[in-house]
Amino acid sequence: MWNKREEGAGAPRPQFDPPARTVESAPPPAAASSRGMAVIGASMEIKGDIRTREELMIEGTVEGSIESQSSLTIGPNGKVKATIRAREIAIFGSVRGNIEVAEKIAIREKGSLVGDIKTAGISIDDGAYFKGSIDIVRAEPARQGKVTVLNEPSTAAGD
Repeated sequence: MWNKREEGAGAPRPQFDPPARTVESAPPPAAASSRGMAVIGASMEIKGDIRTREELMIEGTVEGSIESQSSLTIGPNGKVKATIRAREIAIFGSVRGNIEVAEKIAIREKGSLVGDIKTAGISIDDGAYFKGSIDIVRAEPARQGKVTVLNEPSTAAGD
C-alpha cells in the first residue's frame, strides 16, 4: 500500500485515500445507533433517571429509575439498583429493585434479581437467582378489542 504511493506520479492522492476509507467505515456504527440501540458501557456509572424509546443495553452501573418503551438488557457486567419499567427485560447481570414489564422478563443463567416483579410473562433459567414476589398480569385490553372486532362482522351479517 505504501509502495503504491511512491510508484505513481500522483503520490499525494493515495495519501488521502486511507482517511476517506476511515470516514466510510464510520457510517455503519452510526447506522447501528439509528436502529435504536443505546449502550451504557462497562466503565460508565449513572445516578439518576433514564427514559428511552429505543433498546437499551446496560453493561455499567446505574442507580435511580429506568423507563424504556422498548427492550432493556442488563449485560453480564451490568449492576442496576433501580425501579424499572419496560416493555421487555433480559437480565444477565445484577438488579436490585422492583420491576414492571409490559410483556416478558427473562432472568438468564447467571442473572440476579432482588425485587418484586409485575409482568405478563416470565422466564427464569437454571442457575439464575431471584428473591421477591411475582405478580402475573393478563393483557385484557387487547382481548376486549378482539371481542369487539368479532361482534361487528356478526352484526353486519345479520343485517
